Amino acid sequence: MRDISYIFLFLALIAEIVGTIGGFGSSVFFVPVANFYFDFYSVLGLTALFHLSSNLSKIFLFRKGLDKKLLVNIGIPSVVFVIIGGFLSKYLDSRYLEIFLGVFLVVFSLYFLIKSKVIVLPNKKNAVIGGTLSGFSAGLLGTGGAIRGLTMAAFNLEKSVFIATSAFIDFMIDFSRTFVYYQNGYIQGDLLTYVPFLFVIGLVGSYIGKKILVYIPQTKFRVISLVLILLIGLVTIGQLVIKHDVL
Repeated sequence: MRDISYIFLFLALIAEIVGTIGGFGSSVFFVPVANFYFDFYSVLGLTALFHLSSNLSKIFLFRKGLDKKLLVNIGIPSVVFVIIGGFLSKYLDSRYLEIFLGVFLVVFSLYFLIKSKVIVLPNKKNAVIGGTLSGFSAGLLGTGGAIRGLTMAAFNLEKSVFIATSAFIDFMIDFSRTFVYYQNGYIQGDLLTYVPFLFVIGLVGSYIGKKILVYIPQTKFRVISLVLILLIGLVTIGQLVIKHDVL
């Protein structure tokens, strides 16, 4: 049986708190952290399991902000493409996909930070494109929250709407990909040791994040989300350079 790393669990709690504040979930921080402790495929399995409890907590805490129209327009393509991405994860080299994801996040978050008055209309076309990209990324790389967060930050949604809708979509994604990852053999017995701890962390981290959000004005929320996404993109690129020397 694998020894429990309490440093890893503490970092998972921080990822959950920051992910709640940013509005796009913990996986964008959890995946880079977990990559230092587990192999890539184990990280995919752990992330899906962790997110189930994490997103259930957010759905409960922010349920009044749920936007049903966005849920359908982003959620359905997300679920379809997370399944496709999950199956393809067995066959594609993730390194180059991760570097593309990192560059994508850096470029677009910088654009919306510099062009702060630009708002992407939350119409069906833009929502479907964002859902497709985030779902495919989640299935293939373990994290699609940053892309979905970038989409919803561009829509300039009120923070409770942002978080509740994103969490519900994320839950649909995680529920779908858990079965795919299990079939692929990514969820092994020794990983299950962490599940009870991560379940509690998902609840506690979401609660703490919600309490902190009370003190963050709506005008600052979009900027915070975009800055966090920019940092995620930079960390993704940096981590790949360190681990794989891809540049």
